[in-house]
Amino acid sequence: MTSGAPDIINEKVLQYETFISEVLRRDLQRVLEQRDGVYEKMAQYLQLKNTIKSIQESDSKELKTDVDLGCSFYVQAHVPDTSKICVAVGYGFFIEFTHAEALKFIEKKTNQLTEYTEVLTKDAAKLKANIRMVLEGLRELQGLKDLPETRRREVF
Repeated sequence: MTSGAPDIINEKVLQYETFISEVLRRDLQRVLEQRDGVYEKMAQYLQLKNTIKSIQESDSKELKTDVDLGCSFYVQAHVPDTSKICVAVGYGFFIEFTHAEALKFIEKKTNQLTEYTEVLTKDAAKLKANIRMVLEGLRELQGLKDLPETRRREVF
């Protein structure tokens, strides 16, 4: 092996570092952001569940509440009949449910979301393991760079 070995090692180190920063860490960030979004949806469903239970416990037929119109701009709303509730089911669609139906829907939806967060958590763990593996490979390559020329020939 010639003195070009350190150049080859430096080039490989640069390729691995680029792969870590441009691919693996970006993918990890995307998966973690997706998981955070799913947790946020779950929190919204749990908040709705608590609201429904509060309405049931109070046994009130009407309700006054604040409604967010967007950008934290709230207006007061009056709901004359609380026996039914409209729930956002996705893609801009709402379905009118009784309280029991809404609670059943929320239970199914949170179970689905929980399963999805488990998948995303596993994906994140795999990506973290891949990052660790590539980093370990980098350490080995950098250790080779420090070897004497005769030992490098044995490795390559």
